[in-house]
Amino acid sequence: MSFRYSTGNSQLDLSIAEILHRAGASEHQDMLHQMMVTVVKLAQDGAESGDLKIINSTLKEMRYAFKVMKPYRRVRKCAIFGSARCKPDTEDYKQACEFAARIADLGYMVITGAGHGIMEAGNRGAGTERSFGLNIRLPFEQVANPYIAKDEKLVNFKYFFTRKLAFMKDTHAVVCCPGGFGTHDEGLEVLTLIQTGKSHMVPIVFMHPEGSVFWSDWHQYNVDRLLQRGMISPEDLSLYKVTSSVEEAADEVRGFYRRYHSMRYVRDRLIVRLEAAISEEEIELLNEEFGDILKSGKIEPTLALAEEHDKTISHLPRIKFHFRRRAFGRLRELINRLNSFELPEYSSIEVPEAGEGGLLPSEMDEGSDN
Repeated sequence: MSFRYSTGNSQLDLSIAEILHRAGASEHQDMLHQMMVTVVKLAQDGAESGDLKIINSTLKEMRYAFKVMKPYRRVRKCAIFGSARCKPDTEDYKQACEFAARIADLGYMVITGAGHGIMEAGNRGAGTERSFGLNIRLPFEQVANPYIAKDEKLVNFKYFFTRKLAFMKDTHAVVCCPGGFGTHDEGLEVLTLIQTGKSHMVPIVFMHPEGSVFWSDWHQYNVDRLLQRGMISPEDLSLYKVTSSVEEAADEVRGFYRRYHSMRYVRDRLIVRLEAAISEEEIELLNEEFGDILKSGKIEPTLALAEEHDKTISHLPRIKFHFRRRAFGRLRELINRLNSFELPEYSSIEVPEAGEGGLLPSEMDEGSDN
């Protein structure tokens, strides 16, 4: 028997295959075999104890997070970031609580960092039943808030990077409330991942209370220091929205999925799934307005491709095009344009599995959903 991923020892490969069989692994055997081969190679490499501890903790945290999230993959989710130090009597806290309640009313679940302050407001506003908590173990500050502390949808992390992966893999929207270094780190990482095509496209909102300049000052810095010096492109500013309105923030999230559904790469084509088909005239408008993001050819309507594995959304209409993978701000503008078209009298409301297919373009190339 030959194996695509091998330890170099046929007897050892057969033993791994037997272990997987005994464990009841009926699906994804090639990938599971590859993961076990990696473990064997760590042993062959003589990996040091500290390195093995990092890998072991990472794998355990990711496995458990995926397990907790799996039953809810067909429910759209909104991640809420913000300071752990905001008190319940502050406007920041009250606004976050109000937004979480509003987005939950729209059918979303809320993901927070499970701590106090804005995170507590998010879980409190959405309610425990519609909340997740992704807690980070710190020597200070971070004890899970009472609205998620005893719930089965609380996951504790040792590492920030595994926690961030869990946030981005399973969220359909991101809202950043006022916060410190951690909030800025999370918000900017999301922007970086989307700007570089390393993550699926989601709406990003920076929200502060009426009369505050918390995020508007930050936005002006982006314009004055980054844009004017050519460090970002004008269309990159389309990747996020700054607002002081709860309703406007909720509309930004809801409106993103008005016509747009999800996307994935199949070979060299980007497939954009839609809630409702668009007309020939609308296709023509897209080609006129967004020809600059095409590497070749035109934007065309298409049916589901054989490489798309999720049959539950195979009925959705699609467009396809050869995307020039440097213009993700413009891609967001294309999504905005799609959402501006009038909807027919009916449209589908299937929700994609969050994070189905990987975060990385290399995985998307192999046919993963996004």
